[in-house]
Amino acid sequence: MKTTIWFIVLLLTIGTNAYTQETNKKIMDPVHEDEILIGHCTLDGLMEGEFGEIFNEEYAQYEVDMQYINEIATLSRDAEILIVLGTWCHDSQEQVPRFYRVLETVKYPQDLVSVICVDGNKTAGEVDISDLDIVKVPTFIFYRNGEEIGRIIETPENTLEQDISEMLN
Repeated sequence: MKTTIWFIVLLLTIGTNAYTQETNKKIMDPVHEDEILIGHCTLDGLMEGEFGEIFNEEYAQYEVDMQYINEIATLSRDAEILIVLGTWCHDSQEQVPRFYRVLETVKYPQDLVSVICVDGNKTAGEVDISDLDIVKVPTFIFYRNGEEIGRIIETPENTLEQDISEMLN
């Protein structure tokens, strides 16, 4: 009986720890010697602080290429998106706000978007991303039915809108 109770306590402890990881956690990045976001983050977290100032400015200035918007809106409803970025990274500062601008334009459901921030060593603190093969950031990974269907790595090949449309097709 004692073994069963200890096993249940162990399972509850592991389960609780898995769901209590802090979101929008800030640390001092030893590589860039700057405060960064690390691990799981939210859009609200990205819109705060120094990164938020850059995010908001880039978001406001970006003009969405409307040629692909209807197609993206139609095709995207069953796709999940994982964004891996570094708040210290110039390409992340430029492309992530633009990406969110596209998502807002197509009224993309925010519950289908996950964000993980990494440090200068491309690690995400308590979040294990070793199986994602992240070499450059930002990396936008698209999934359909749990299977990866494509990535945009660092910068789009054409435009964000065109690359997203082609990937979802």
